Amino acid sequence: MIIWTVANQKGGVGKTTTTIALGGLLAERGERVLLIDLDPHASLTYYFGIDSEELERSSFDLLLAGPDVERDVIDACIHKTEFSSIDVMPATMALATLDRKLGTRSGMGLVLRKALRKLRMDYDYVLIDVPPVLGVLMINALAGCRRVIVPVQTETLALKGLERMLQTLTLVQASLRQDHRVTIVPTMYDKRTRASLEAYQQLVRQHGNKVWTGMIPVDTKFRDASAAHTPPSMHAPRARGVLAYTQLLNSLLQQDR
Repeated sequence: MIIWTVANQKGGVGKTTTTIALGGLLAERGERVLLIDLDPHASLTYYFGIDSEELERSSFDLLLAGPDVERDVIDACIHKTEFSSIDVMPATMALATLDRKLGTRSGMGLVLRKALRKLRMDYDYVLIDVPPVLGVLMINALAGCRRVIVPVQTETLALKGLERMLQTLTLVQASLRQDHRVTIVPTMYDKRTRASLEAYQQLVRQHGNKVWTGMIPVDTKFRDASAAHTPPSMHAPRARGVLAYTQLLNSLLQQDR
């Protein structure tokens, strides 16, 4: 089982879209995919038509159970979708209280990693959508994976969020004694604006080969796919944004091989 975390310490950069787009493409290739929503805003959860306010179990309950979470609790936190190869572990607003309730409890940063070990025969890929805040949720997501995908909007202010994210990753790696493969993904690229081009060039200058060589363009088909509660590649397979995510996935798979 391969686990990817999609993270950035700035909101609105395309984390949820990236998680769902890559998950949908993997499912279309026959992979069994679990998408985990750790963001209290529950955007990924709502994307698949799941009402977070009506859930009996969610990712909150898994984390609340602690490092020794039982398999039946894990299974109860996973929801089927109408797409046969995609399951979702949804989020609720209660996740926002975890740091206050459990942040100091021993072993809380490793709950998700230990839970995913019990699912290793059930899924081929797990993709984790993380809130833009350093805390127990992000620590769990980073501890549970070996690859971190960092979407970065191609505009100047978003680059500052990237610096914070990379600093956080360095600290977490030292604490966990664990290395990650990091792929920075330029998103919301608008070829009509000079600002997008300049931000992309700055990304490459500052971060070199950590930056994926392509970019995800602005594409209204993403919004249409969200309204249809359908992964972009299944809603509009020839959309330019979908083609860009396909190239990104091919690049990630090649690196993993």
